[in-house]
Formats: sequence, structure tokens, C-alpha cells
Amino acid sequence: MSDIFYLSLQYIRYHKKKLMVLTFAITLVSWLPLAMQSIVEQTAEQLSARANSTPLVIGAPGSPLELSLGSLYFRTKTPNSLPYAELAKVAASGYAQAIPLYYRFNAQGNPIVGTNIDYLVHRQLQIAKGRHVAVLGDAVLGADVAKKMALGVGDYVISSPESVFDIAGVYPLKMKVVGILQPAFSPDDQAIFVDIKTTWVIQGLGHGHQELNNKASMAQILKKDGDNIVANASVNQYNQITAENADSFHFHGDNNQRPISAIIPVPFDKKSQALLLGKYLEEQGRVQIVRSPKVVNELLDTVFTVRDYIVVGIAMVGIATAIVAALVFFLSLRLRKGERFTLARIGASKIQIFLLMAIEVISVLFVSAFFSSLLILATESYGIQLLQKFLLT
Repeated sequence: MSDIFYLSLQYIRYHKKKLMVLTFAITLVSWLPLAMQSIVEQTAEQLSARANSTPLVIGAPGSPLELSLGSLYFRTKTPNSLPYAELAKVAASGYAQAIPLYYRFNAQGNPIVGTNIDYLVHRQLQIAKGRHVAVLGDAVLGADVAKKMALGVGDYVISSPESVFDIAGVYPLKMKVVGILQPAFSPDDQAIFVDIKTTWVIQGLGHGHQELNNKASMAQILKKDGDNIVANASVNQYNQITAENADSFHFHGDNNQRPISAIIPVPFDKKSQALLLGKYLEEQGRVQIVRSPKVVNELLDTVFTVRDYIVVGIAMVGIATAIVAALVFFLSLRLRKGERFTLARIGASKIQIFLLMAIEVISVLFVSAFFSSLLILATESYGIQLLQKFLLT
């Protein structure tokens, strides 16, 4: 029997390139359907878990899908906005705690999320280094943002302008990093969290001016009438909030009319959730309330349908690959006809000749199954994380 294995090993070594190609093809077509199934199921599980933790979202009229995905992942286009006064209405209802979100801006592609400490508590986000947001201009970074941008506590992150040509003269805001979050393995790892008022400063709804009531600033004054000072265009808007200029920052108009992207209501119980849902369903047209799990499940139904079509396509490719592999093995056996004749002439039995021919096929199938199993295990353990990092990159 050892002679049979020796001869088989020598044959495999001589034809290793052909057998490697066959092994790679069979491994790939056997791994792909299972890998796709695993990644889709993991993605569906993550989407459902995040949606279930945020069963309701309140926003301006528009696409329920965009509102849900924006509030859960902060990755949609600039949404329609709600007035800040809507936050007080949710709180006054007595049915839920109201958490504001304003995710219009970003810093180098990382969403800047204006909210409050209640959001971090709701998502159970823990500070790894530093502290929570305390004053205007503070920023807390998700774990992935801090790693990608190589930032730590005490560094600064600058908001990206919405347009290259900003005729309104709203400058990017330089924000101080005061905290880094522990990895949550969620979209929160890719976000920058600031106070809601900081996002209003980024938008230009709040600003600070340099002190003009002193001798050093006389050249910048056009007119002075008592306490009323009119300055020329050389007065700078601050693009950084510091301890020295924080008192000069102010907002014009009514805070209740300032924009927010959405409200996450956290109902106190199931009854409160039902009552709040009924209250806002009566006000459809002015605002909308969406059930995140329902919206996400509808999205997943579409994803599963697409997956089924892709799996069918891969299965057809797999069948074609199997036919080609069988053809290669058949032709290989035809080419080895002389080898079988020689083995029979020197006394090899039919069983020995059969084993010698079969080891080629068995070895290819065994190695393919081994590598396919390793790839499936790796996909189940790391596939979704690698896919998310690839998509974010």
C-alpha cells in the first residue's frame, strides 16, 4: 500500500499546477454560497439588534427608510430637519425620554453627531480615555475614528465644510477631543459626538466675535453709538472655542426653532410606547414617527431576495465548475491509460490500480473541503468586521 501512496505522491508533485487550479476552483465555489449566507445573516442580526434597541424614531416628513438609517447609522444625505421645540413636546407627553440627534455634518467623512449625554447612556457607550462632553466645542470620538485619524485626548478635530464655495462665510470648527469611547462594535465607533449646540455653531447659527471694546481693536470699528458697536469686515469669526472666547459665543433667534435631524424617544414601558405611537400617528404630515424594526425588516426582505438570486447564480457557476472538474479528471484518466497498462503488466492488482487513480480525485476534494472549512470558520468569526472596514475605507 505504501508503494501506491508513493506513486500517487509523485504524480501529484509532477502535476501540481493542474491540481492546484482545480483545488482553488472547487474551494471557491463551495465557500462562496456559505460565506454569503453567513455574512447576510450576521448583517441582518446586527441591523435587527440596533433597530430593536431603538424601536421608535421621530423626524420630519420624508422617507421612513432614510430617517431610520440616518438615526441608526448617521450615513444618509442631509435629512429634513425638525424644530428643536419638538423635543420638549416628546418629553412633555410623559411617555418617553427624548434624545435629540443632529447628524448633518462630518469630519473627513466621519459623521459629527450632535446629541446629549443621554444618547451615550442609551447606547451603553463607555469612555475609555478622558471624559464626556462638558462645554461648547468639546468632542468625544468613537474608537474607530480615534484610531483612523490617530487622535487622542487633547488633540483637535476639524469639521469639513459642506461646500467648497461657502458664500455664507461659515468656517470649519476646530473642536477639542476630550474623550475616546471604548469599542462598541457598532456604528457609534465611526462617529464623533458633540453637544447639539456645537453642531449649530458649525452651521453658523451660533458664533463668537473678537472683543472690540478696547484700544487694540479701534481700527476695526466703523461706528460706535454708546454700547452699540458696528465693526468692519475684518472682524474674525472664531473657528475654535476656547476658555478665553467661550463667553463671546452666542445664538441669534429662538433656540426652539433651531434644527435637529431626529428624536429618539425611549419609552418608559410598552404601554407608553403604544400611546406615543398613537399620538404621533395622529399628527402625520407635520412630523412622522417610524418603527425602526419594521423599516429594517422590510429592507432585509429585499436583501434576502437579492441574496437568493446571487446564491442561485453562484450555484450555477458551481455546477459548471463541477462539470469542468469532472471533465479534467476524465481526461486525466484517459491520459493515464498507458500507466494502468504498465502497472497491470508488472503485477499490480485491479484494486491497487483503482486506488492509484482515485487518490488524485480524493486528494483534490479533501484539500478543497479543508480549505473551504477554514474559510467558512474565518468568515463566521471575522467576515462582517472585515467587510465593514472595507466598506468604510
